Parts: sequence; structure tokens; C-alpha cells
Amino acid sequence: MKLLRKGKVKEVYEVSDTELEFVFTDHISVFDKVIPSLVPHKGETLCRTSAHWFRVVDRLGIRTHFLRVADGSRMRVRRVQVISDYAKLSPETRNYLIPLEVIARYYVAGSLHDRLKDGRLRPHDLGFPKGHVPAYGERLPEPFLETTTKLEKVDRELTRDEAIRISGLTAEEYGMLLEAALTIDETLNEEVRKRGLIHVDGKKEFAMDAERRLMVVDTFGTADEDRFWDAAAYDKGEQVELSKEFVRQYYRKIGYHERLMGARKSGRTEPDIPPLPDNVLKEVSDLYISLCERLTGEPFR
Repeated sequence: MKLLRKGKVKEVYEVSDTELEFVFTDHISVFDKVIPSLVPHKGETLCRTSAHWFRVVDRLGIRTHFLRVADGSRMRVRRVQVISDYAKLSPETRNYLIPLEVIARYYVAGSLHDRLKDGRLRPHDLGFPKGHVPAYGERLPEPFLETTTKLEKVDRELTRDEAIRISGLTAEEYGMLLEAALTIDETLNEEVRKRGLIHVDGKKEFAMDAERRLMVVDTFGTADEDRFWDAAAYDKGEQVELSKEFVRQYYRKIGYHERLMGARKSGRTEPDIPPLPDNVLKEVSDLYISLCERLTGEPFR
């Protein structure tokens, strides 16, 4: 098969004019940086978890690009065009990847918390009453939806108008996009809660098929795309990270995130991201396997 794209953690191969194969590698990335360490079994956990959620979404009557799992870390999917030139997209374009990531947030965590602290977001933007100071881990009064770029080197947040303008969507289709993300999460949130997990936030990607019908693509509901907490710990006032956020927090603790953000803001050369120590690597591998089992309800081995 011909290698079409090599992403940070996934390779895409051409099977035919209508079909692709995803290969989920054991690479891991944070802050748009690929870590020079391989996480044992990570690729297979993502493939199996993604397949589980695609089957769930199919039962909801929402179209997806998923066809089947070809092997442990390989997935066959329907092929769509990837058009990086926004000027070539319009409400007439068909069978293409919508160049947006839709992020749905349900709790104060991660970059949302960072933006609240530095004033880029205000509590009432999230539905909190004026004067309220949200604590880390606090549940949002209502889901907070936003979109970012998908095909640019570094993801950036978009306004509604800009998201519509660059994506080739109509205002009505953009609304359908957000509604589909919420509909999927309604079921996802219920399912994971039964397995002792809290779905904190997550991202989804979409395409238009050959008949210009909305279709869920790429992957979602995994330890890479979504953030999960242990429900029992949360009820005791703790936020135990059960996703890639565990790795992000490690790089925050050692000061790398602060150095990286400082370099980006000042235009300096970005520092190389250091590898994960062996003991942390083992923890991360165990986390991915455990979460895969809890999300799918099936033993990994």
C-alpha cells in the first residue's frame, strides 16, 4: 500500500480510490510535539477504542467513515479528500475532510482552566454567574463547544464566523456539526459513567460524503482525543487523569510546557521535548491499556 500521510501518531495508507487504512503507531505527542519515546501497545488501544465508538455511533444512526478493524492496530475507513487550501472549499464541495476540530468541554480543566486564569475567557462565557470564580474540576453549567483548525501546523481557536468561512460549510451545516458532536457525547458520557469514568472533554472531526452528508471521521473517545477522570476519585474531590492529559501534566511538572509556551510567545526556537523516563513510560502504557478495557468493556488480552 502507498503511504499517503504520516501524522504525529498515525500513518495513512491508500488501499483504493475509496478506501484507506489507518495504522495507529505507539508514538505519542503533546503540545504539537512528538515525544521521542514509544508507548508499548498504545496504537492497538487507540484502534480498538475508536472502533468501539464508531460502532456505537453507527447504532445512533450517524454516518461514519469506519469500515472494519483490519488487524490489531490497523483500521479500514472510507476515503475522503483532504483539501488544505480553504479557498477551494464551498457549499458545493463533496467528499472532503472538514478542516475543523470540534471540541466539547464539560468540566473546568486543561487549557480551558488556563484561559480562565489569564483572562482570555470569563466565567460568564461558560455559563457561570458573574462574580463566580470556577475551581479546577468544577462541572460547567452547560457544555462549552468550540472549534479549532485541523490542517494547520499548530491548532488555533476559531470564531463561529471564521470556522464557517474556512470550512466550506453553510451556517446551517455548521450548526448540524455542533449538534452531532453533542448527540454523540450524550451517549458516550452515559456509557463511560456506567464504567466508573467521567468524560471531561473531547474532540471530533467530520467530513462531507459524496452526497454531502455529514460523516464522523478520524478517531474519538480515546485516551488521545478525550480527557477522562476516575468517577470514584472525583466524588472524593480528586481529578485522577486517565488519558493523555497524564503525560501533559508530567511535562508541566518538569517545566517543559512553560519553556515551550514562552518560546512560542516570543518567537524563539522551540526547545526539543525530552523523552519520557522508563518508569513514566510504563505508567503511560498501563494507563492506555486500562482505559481501553474500561471504555470498551472488553479485556485487552
